[in-house]
Amino acid sequence: MEFTYTQEEESSKGLFVQTHEGTVTARLTYSRMDDNNIIVDHTAVDPASTGMGAGKAIVFHLVEWARENNQKILPLCPFAKGVFDRTPEIRDVLRG
Repeated sequence: MEFTYTQEEESSKGLFVQTHEGTVTARLTYSRMDDNNIIVDHTAVDPASTGMGAGKAIVFHLVEWARENNQKILPLCPFAKGVFDRTPEIRDVLRG
């Protein structure tokens, strides 16, 4: 499934929005700790998009963004933490 992403960041708060064919399928919010560290606060998948892989895809998009922007992630959101726990190959962006 093809998703598209937008990102907004204002002050210390950030948001990724995932869409598919113009419909919002998932959202991920974060808080900035400093210039190179963020905390994932919440991941939400639209109920109509459940089972499409939208939640995992938005976390993977966040990982790619973190790699490209020299960011480390502290996943306090239980869903995002679960994705990191089950996917060793994305743990390089975890805040240690």
